[in-house]
Amino acid sequence: MGRTLTAIVAIAACAGAGLAQAAEVAPADVRIEDMAVKESLTGVPGNPEEGAKTLANRSLGNCLACHAVTALSQEQFHGDVAPSLDGAADRWSEEELRAIVVDAKQAFSDETMMPGFYSLNVGINVRKDLVGKTILTAQQVEDVVAYLATLKE
Repeated sequence: MGRTLTAIVAIAACAGAGLAQAAEVAPADVRIEDMAVKESLTGVPGNPEEGAKTLANRSLGNCLACHAVTALSQEQFHGDVAPSLDGAADRWSEEELRAIVVDAKQAFSDETMMPGFYSLNVGINVRKDLVGKTILTAQQVEDVVAYLATLKE
């Protein structure tokens, strides 16, 4: 019994050490390849409910300023200058959605109006208090991606 307990404690310690070392990917270290960010930015699954809140929040994502989402139609005004997000999960994989949210300009085209929500590539004349900061945190990106992954036709 003593050996089994020792083995369980050792396994738990190793597992805990692995969790403690799972680090957030810094914005400058995110790699968009083939229009995708293949790995989670946090190693923690996104929360779709929190993602919906972030997506609709005017101080955070403010996605509804440009995009429509039928499921959030009671939240606020929905814009129509960008594609509807209804069916986003049918059009893009989670890896592609992550790339789009991280930095649509790098994932798609420099001509998109969509900002990079987890990018430091924000152009010139940035307010001094915002230099080196992202619009969303890495976990908020994962939450938004988790929400978008629920939007199927």
